Amino acid sequence: MLPVILSGGSGTRLWPLSREQSPKQFLRLTSSLSLLQRTLTRLDGLESETPLLMGHHAHRFLMAEQLREIDRAGTLVLEPEGRNTAPAIACAALLAGRDEADPLLLVLPADHEIEDEAAFVESVARAQALAEQGYLVTFGVVPTRAETGYGYIRCGEALEGGYRLASFIEKPDADRAAALVAQGDTLWNSGMFLLRASHYLEELERLRPDILMACRAAIEGAHRDLDFLRLSEAAFAECPSESIDYAVMEQCRHAAVVPLDAGWSDIGSFDALWAAKAPDAAGNVVDGDVVLSDTCDSLVIARHRLVATHGVEDLVVVETPDSVLVTRREHAQQVKGLVAQLALAGREEAHSAAQVHRPWGSFQSMDSGERYQVKHITVTPGGRLSLQRHHHRAEHWVVVSGTARVTIEERTFLVSENQSTYIPIGAQHRLENPGKIPLELIEVQSGSYLGEDDIERLDDVYARSSDEN
Repeated sequence: MLPVILSGGSGTRLWPLSREQSPKQFLRLTSSLSLLQRTLTRLDGLESETPLLMGHHAHRFLMAEQLREIDRAGTLVLEPEGRNTAPAIACAALLAGRDEADPLLLVLPADHEIEDEAAFVESVARAQALAEQGYLVTFGVVPTRAETGYGYIRCGEALEGGYRLASFIEKPDADRAAALVAQGDTLWNSGMFLLRASHYLEELERLRPDILMACRAAIEGAHRDLDFLRLSEAAFAECPSESIDYAVMEQCRHAAVVPLDAGWSDIGSFDALWAAKAPDAAGNVVDGDVVLSDTCDSLVIARHRLVATHGVEDLVVVETPDSVLVTRREHAQQVKGLVAQLALAGREEAHSAAQVHRPWGSFQSMDSGERYQVKHITVTPGGRLSLQRHHHRAEHWVVVSGTARVTIEERTFLVSENQSTYIPIGAQHRLENPGKIPLELIEVQSGSYLGEDDIERLDDVYARSSDEN
C-alpha cells in the first residue's frame, strides 16, 4: 500500500490564518503538529511504503521542512499549477506503476483531522479487502449532524466491509441535509480513497482519456530539482481540471464506499475548527492571548496581540499581524468569498501572510515607511541565503540570537549576539547560520525601493530562479 498525500489546497475559508502562500495543511491548528504532519504520523498504524506527496511547486520547501521536522521521508512531486484530484491521483498512479509495480494507493488529503486513529486503521483494512477485489473504494464519514459544508454519498447494496456506491450528492441546503441524515443511508464525502493503481488508470482511460494523456506527458517530461520531482509545466497546463468524483467515481463500474466513524473533520471552516476543539463551559474555544467577558459559543484566536471580547456570542474572531476577521460562526463557510473580494481589490493580504516562509527560514515585516523597512529574520540551523545584491537598498543587520556567518564582497566573518554589520547598496552579500540553534536578527532596510523583487541572485543552494521566492 502506497500512501498518496494530496497537499495542493489553499484553504481560503480559514483566512486570515490560511493564505495561498501558507495554506492550512501547513498550520498547527489542532495540535503541536501541522495537519500535514498529523496525516503523515497517522500512517504509523499501517503497513505501507514511503508516502508520495503531491503538492504545489510554491510550497515545496514548506513540505520538505515539515517532513524534516518529524523525521519522515517522502517522495515530493511538484505540480506547476492546481488541476484538482483526478490528475493528481493519475500522476501518482503512473509513478507508482513504474518498474512493473502495481500497489494499492491510499489517497489522503493533507489537511484533515481524525481523532480515533485506531478506527481509521480498521476502516482502511476493510477498504483494502474491497480494493483487492477490484473496487475503487472511497471512505464515507458517518454523519454526526446535518452539515451543509460537505457533499454526501448514498450507499447501495451491502458488501462485506462496505457498500456499493450508489451516487454522490452535492452540498445540500439545511433542509436537504437534515433529510439526508435522517434517511440513514448517506455518508459525508471525505475525499479519501483506496484503489489499485492500474484499476484507476484503466477507468480513467475509459472515462477521461484526455486527462490520462496529459498526465502521461507530464510524467514523461518530469525532471529532478534537488529532492523534488517537477512535472512538465507545459504538459500539465494542458490537463483538464477535474475531481476524481466527477471524472471517475460517479461513472465507475466497481465503486464502493466504506463507512468511517473516527472523529473526522476536514477543518474546512472556522466553524469546523471550533467543533474539532474542546469548548469550555461557555462553549468558547480560544487560542493565544485572549480575555473573554460575557462571551459564549465563540472561537477567538490571537496571533499577535491581546484580543478581548465582551457581550457577544456565536462569533469567530481571528487576529493576525496584518489582518483581523470578525464573522458569525454560521457564516464561516462564506469566508472564501471574502478572500475573493480582497483578491479582486488587489490586496496582498489575500495571498500572503505577514510571516513569509523561505527554504532557509522565514521573515516578518515589523515596521515600514517611505524609505525604510524593519524585518525580523529567522534562519534555521544550516540555512543559507543566496549570494545576492540589491540595486536600490542598503541593509543593517543586528543579531539578536545565535551566530551569523556573513559574506560581504570578498570578506567572510562571524557576527554574534548584540553585534551588527552593514551592507551597502550594490554589495554582494550572503547570510548563513553555521550554528545549532535558530539565528534571529533584525534587518533595517533603507533606500528608494524596498520590494522583494530587488534581489539579484548570484548563487543559490536552493536552485531558485531570479524571479522566484
